[in-house]
Amino acid sequence: MQITELSPGLVLRNCKPGQKLSDYKLIAFDMDSTLINIECVDEIADAAGRKAEVAAITEAAMRGEISDYKESLRQRVKLLKGVSVSHLEQVYAHRLQLNPGAAELVVACKKAGLKVLLVSGGFTFFTDRIRDRLGIDFARSNVLETEGDRDGRALTGRMVDQPWGDICDGAEKRRTLLEVSTLLGLQPSQCIAMGDGANDLPMMGVAGLSVAYHAKPKVREQAMVSIESGGLDRLLEVFQST
Repeated sequence: MQITELSPGLVLRNCKPGQKLSDYKLIAFDMDSTLINIECVDEIADAAGRKAEVAAITEAAMRGEISDYKESLRQRVKLLKGVSVSHLEQVYAHRLQLNPGAAELVVACKKAGLKVLLVSGGFTFFTDRIRDRLGIDFARSNVLETEGDRDGRALTGRMVDQPWGDICDGAEKRRTLLEVSTLLGLQPSQCIAMGDGANDLPMMGVAGLSVAYHAKPKVREQAMVSIESGGLDRLLEVFQST
């Protein structure tokens, strides 16, 4: 394996030289801790006084220490029972920020002719807002079930099944990338996949270019590009400008 530090904090593994961004036609992003600065499930849990408990499960799942991602997510969501939807609004408004370079990278990709996919083990409450904020073309994530009247809705501690399945885990991320690439008439080799956790590895494994962003060790070791300092737009340093 050829490993090169292109510049400080930007590591390449078996990357073809001389690539252009426009050689690719689709880029798929994870959301939590990749496009955005937080793990939304952990911040929601803060309202229930269970952030430490939920965050410990999240960390283990992202490191790949929990083999059943779906069950780990069900456990975490169960602990969110009773949290008000208004608290989710507060998380979005006051805690969630785009990671540095996120908007710039999406703009550059769209300018180069790429379609953009957001595929997340998080929740539609947040992914829909990030999709609209960044002008993302496709998004897939999980739906939190709520109950109560319009003014006082709260989480039930469960998720809602969707037409494509129950939970967007690593296998579903991979399937979604392949599904969207087929829809667009593309080969997986024409796709970029970017993430930080173990549940991103399946989609990164089928993409033509896999990118780790401030990722867990297991993900950094397997990615073709590892951004270990700076913003998401450091990916642009990998490509020729013309």
